[in-house]
Amino acid sequence: MQEPRTKKREKSQISNLESQISKVGIIGSGTMGIGIAQVAATSGCQVFLYDANIAQTEKSLENLQKVLARLVEKQKITPESSENIFRKIKPCTELSDFKNCDLVIEAIIENKEIKTKVFQQLEEIVSEKCIISSNTSSISITSLSSELKNPARFIGIHFFNPAPLMPLVEVIPGLLTEENLAQEIYVLMESWGKILVIAKDVPGFIVNRIARPFYGEALRIVEENIATVEQVDEAMRSLGNFKMGPFELMDLIGIDINFSVTKTVYADYFFDPKYKPSLLQQRMAEAKLLGRKTGKGFYDYSEKTHDARTKSQEIKDVEQNSEKTVELHRKIFMRIISMLVNEAVEAKRLGIANDEDLELAMQKGVNYPKGLLAWGKEIGYQKISETLQNLYSEYQEERYRQSPLLKKMSLKFY
Repeated sequence: MQEPRTKKREKSQISNLESQISKVGIIGSGTMGIGIAQVAATSGCQVFLYDANIAQTEKSLENLQKVLARLVEKQKITPESSENIFRKIKPCTELSDFKNCDLVIEAIIENKEIKTKVFQQLEEIVSEKCIISSNTSSISITSLSSELKNPARFIGIHFFNPAPLMPLVEVIPGLLTEENLAQEIYVLMESWGKILVIAKDVPGFIVNRIARPFYGEALRIVEENIATVEQVDEAMRSLGNFKMGPFELMDLIGIDINFSVTKTVYADYFFDPKYKPSLLQQRMAEAKLLGRKTGKGFYDYSEKTHDARTKSQEIKDVEQNSEKTVELHRKIFMRIISMLVNEAVEAKRLGIANDEDLELAMQKGVNYPKGLLAWGKEIGYQKISETLQNLYSEYQEERYRQSPLLKKMSLKFY
């Protein structure tokens, strides 16, 4: 393999980024791929959309036409804009169609080996000036770039689903990424109307690292028969004002995808117990009960009149005056929110991002009602610390260890 080339780009190369990046290649035409394609095309870029499965591309383009038609109906875009957006996306049957692209964004299966092979093929096709990137949600950017001839032009650009609606994009430079590239992508994504945070190349980056307890602790609570799926979701919505509970959100994301991210973060952190995957989630994935996309996950979506929220509302109506239920909801909420705040504080301690980006990422990436550092201050870091200490005393598991910084903050040093 060639020596990594980390030489900076010449200033003339980045002086007018918007005009330079006009042709964007998207690898993968699934939900994320077509969403990113829509964002790029809406911003005026010529988009080349490739997927090894041609039928998938055709299906995604058909769905996009429906999405654009609805936007026209709601008068959010004009019929002319709809036509222009769709016309700017060119379906491709070969990677060789990417030869003139300025930027390529990969959005395929979360598998390092498959991604690496695609990048190596791509490197033989595109020009030396073309930026190569991955939309991976958890795989190391440094690891993905390490087998390339020119890893300096490789970077992570992580959109959130659905890409046209979710404003956040995480920009992740790897250890081998050239110094100016993160700023180049930052400027480009801003021109696409996105809100940007720059993250260190750690497992899960910002959002998927900090958010693990939202799912993991909820799963643990249900596995231990402390509460039902519906009770956990209701607790987080009613007491935390989350738009969706953990199980509703896992069903929306896809249980297999959520499980895959958890496994990646767990393995990449050398099997740290904090990120240990759930056996319940594994069994759901094995049974192909993957959520909305299969019609059934933690909730059954076959009957539109009896969806997740309807079930939760029934429970709420029956139990709303029950002191026992109120106490259970409080216990669920404090357990999950304490784990989340602890994770955010640890990310702060490790310098994964600055405070502003940590707060922004969770609010704009996964729609949390407020930043977790702010939440910790509101609840009281001492109370968060006591909750975790009680959990540690009960379970005797490293899963519940506190960040050293949280201990200091609980003593009002901050």
